[in-house]
Amino acid sequence: MTIIANWSYPTAIKFGTGCIKELADHCEAVGITKPLLVTDRGLSTMAITREALDILDAASLGRAMFADVDPNPTDRNLEAGVRAFKDGGHDGVVAFGGGSGLDLGKAIAFMAGQSRPVWDFEDIGDWWTRANPYGIAPIVAVPTTAGTGSEVGRASVVTNSQTHTKKVIFHPKLLPSVTICDPELTVGMPKVITSGTGMDALAHCLEAYCSPFYHPMSQGIALEGMRLVKEYLPRAYKDGTDIEARAHMMSAAAMGAVAFQKGLGAIHSLSHPVGAIYNTHHGMTNAVVMPPVLTFNRPAIEAKIASAAAYLGIAGGFDGFFDYVLRLREELGVPDKLSTMGIAPDRIDELSAMAIDDPSADGNPVPMTLENTKALFKDCF
Repeated sequence: MTIIANWSYPTAIKFGTGCIKELADHCEAVGITKPLLVTDRGLSTMAITREALDILDAASLGRAMFADVDPNPTDRNLEAGVRAFKDGGHDGVVAFGGGSGLDLGKAIAFMAGQSRPVWDFEDIGDWWTRANPYGIAPIVAVPTTAGTGSEVGRASVVTNSQTHTKKVIFHPKLLPSVTICDPELTVGMPKVITSGTGMDALAHCLEAYCSPFYHPMSQGIALEGMRLVKEYLPRAYKDGTDIEARAHMMSAAAMGAVAFQKGLGAIHSLSHPVGAIYNTHHGMTNAVVMPPVLTFNRPAIEAKIASAAAYLGIAGGFDGFFDYVLRLREELGVPDKLSTMGIAPDRIDELSAMAIDDPSADGNPVPMTLENTKALFKDCF
């Protein structure tokens, strides 16, 4: 058998309690002299954000902030952010927050130097080569949640406000130059965010592990990422001040995003249209659809899941792993179906069409068709 694959692994990661204090040093090291800190509205008034701005200001880097960021960032947010970047004469971005702040911050740094519309850089074929690489501003990423992993990713998810579809924008230089992982920044996360983001990390690891594509490095990282989630997400949920659990979950989040270079699948291809139309939390939506997708994929992944279960110390092979997921969801307060999230099943046809068109669908172990995806969505209700 001839194996051909192209791999690329992530960036410099500064990891440890209190390392946010190095923020200004890392900005200066990558050539940022006037950063724009991009975060979401909820974080904009919090103490951890003020501390980051104070650190920048003390180093004479200013305290400029853009926080007009929706939970599922849109092209309108992006346009406003690019204007703020240009009007302020900024030369780099500090992407600060959960997935929304990180994704939009990276997209602002990317689009500030482009002349084509953002949709020209969707993650399709070699569309990324259309971009002017010299117009991409440097990025320092600072995650404040433990789930998305966008801090070590080469893509941003942006919602088209006209079509209500999520698009993955890709370029190698969307990868932050430096990522600062300070677990203390996640201590204040509410339980519901700890749960949703933690389940997002699990979904990334699980889908990467089950993807049929060849990438043994990602395979190993995904498996160990699942172990960290199993051991430490319940602890972080039970006691938000458990800094050891917070640190390991921050690692698991980054590992999931590195691992899914191998591929994602139906969990994400279902979750993306639901989030785009109903503005649900991405990680929590992943958690809701996870068991039906496991059942859907069982014929292709049963042996693989049994091996993972053994590594994770879960008895009973596939069935044991499935039951573990159900117990974990209950422990973390995850809704048991989409209708519990307030979503009606009246748009299944539309959601299914969007799901099979989502780039994540290509990595699902069982090929997704319009008909079997409709049936899968019905199971999620």
